Amino acid sequence: MHILVISEIFPPDMAGSATRAYNIAKGLIAKGHKVTVIAGFPHYPTGNVPHSYRRKAFSRENVGNIDVIRTYVPPLASKGFLKRAVLFVVFSLSSTFPFPVIRKVDGVFASNPQIISFFPALLYKAVHRCRIILNVDDLWPENLYDLGMLQSSNSRKLGEFVARVAYSGADAIAPISPTYVDVITTKYVRKKGKITVVPGGVDLSMFPVTSSESNGEKEFTVMYIGAFSPAYDFNQVLMAAKLLEGRQEIRIIIRGGGEVAPLIRDGIREFELSNIELIESIVPREEVAKIMSSADVLLLPLNGTENVEKGISSKLYEYQAVGKPIICCSRGTPGRYVRETESGIVVEPGDYEELARVIMYLLNHRDIAEKYGLKGRDFVEKNLSLLGISSKLLRMFEHSRLRT
Repeated sequence: MHILVISEIFPPDMAGSATRAYNIAKGLIAKGHKVTVIAGFPHYPTGNVPHSYRRKAFSRENVGNIDVIRTYVPPLASKGFLKRAVLFVVFSLSSTFPFPVIRKVDGVFASNPQIISFFPALLYKAVHRCRIILNVDDLWPENLYDLGMLQSSNSRKLGEFVARVAYSGADAIAPISPTYVDVITTKYVRKKGKITVVPGGVDLSMFPVTSSESNGEKEFTVMYIGAFSPAYDFNQVLMAAKLLEGRQEIRIIIRGGGEVAPLIRDGIREFELSNIELIESIVPREEVAKIMSSADVLLLPLNGTENVEKGISSKLYEYQAVGKPIICCSRGTPGRYVRETESGIVVEPGDYEELARVIMYLLNHRDIAEKYGLKGRDFVEKNLSLLGISSKLLRMFEHSRLRT
C-alpha cells in the first residue's frame, strides 16, 4: 500500500503530533509499505522557518526511507489562537500544492492540524479514490475551550460544526486515548464501529535503556523536556523547586521551547531559584533519548484542565521507553495510565508541596525509582512497538474499505 500522511508538524519540529506522524510513517515502512508525508516547513513552536525553505511553495526530501514533501507555512510562532489559526489555514491550503506529483495513494492518514487536516485529505481522496483515517491526538475544539482560545458562543458553534463535518466525513477515526471515544460519539458521530483507539507507538531502537554515567549519589536530576505549552503548569514546578532549595543534590531541568517560556524565565527570576535550569532549545530527535537518559526522574506537569486530561501525551511513552520513573501531575487519563502501568507516581495538579515530597521520596528510594522505570519500559516493549501500531492502522484501512 501507499499511505499519504498529512501533518503540519513533523520532525525536526518538537510536538507530540510530530512524533505521532513520524512513528506511524516509520512503522508502515517497516511493514513494507510506501509512505509519503506532506508536512509544513520546520517551524514549531518558535516560528523560525529555516532560510533554505523560504520563498518556496514546497520542497521534497528523504527522511530515512520516508518521502517528505514540505509545504509553505509562514514564519509564525505557535502562540495564541490567531497565529495558530493562520498556520492551520495556510497549511491546509499549501498541503494541496503537491497533489500533481503524488502518485497513486491507497489511504490518507490525516494527522495534524487536528480536524482541519481532514479537508486537504478530501482532495487526495477524490483524486485517488482512497480512504481517510482521521487522527485525534487532542480533542478539538474542546481543548481550545479549556485554554481560553474559543470563548464566544458563535466561535464554539463554528468549531463544533467543523469538527462534526470532519468526524462524519472520515472513513475511520483513530483517537490516541480511549477517553476520547465517548466525547466523539456523544457530540459528533454515533457509529462507534468507525472508531479504533490507536495509541502512540515508540521506536524502541531510538530509546535504548542505558545507565546514566553522570548521575551518581551526589546529584539527582528531575527533567521536563518538550514544548512549553499552556497545557502544563510550570509554576507548580517552580514552587516545588523553591521548597527544595536546601537540597543541593537536587537539580531540576526544564528543556524545550514554546510560548510560555517568558513566564518560566520570570518565575525563576522572581523566586531567585538556583536549583532549576531553563534550557531553551529544540532538541533533534536523535538526541532526545540521550538527554532523557541523563535524568533520574522525568516530569509531566499537566495543569489539570478537563479535556487535556482526557488525552495521553506521547511524551509519556518516550519517558517509559528510556526506563526512567515518571512524576505525572494529573487527575485524569495520563495519571491513570501511569498508575496502571506502574511506571511512576501521580501528583495532584497545582500541589507543589506534594510534588516536592515525591521528588524527595524518589531521591531517598532509588531502588523503587528504578523499578518504576523498568515497569514502564516493559510495558512499551510489549504493547507499543511501531510494528504493532502500524498493523492496527492497516487493519483500519482495510475495514473502512469493506464497510463501503
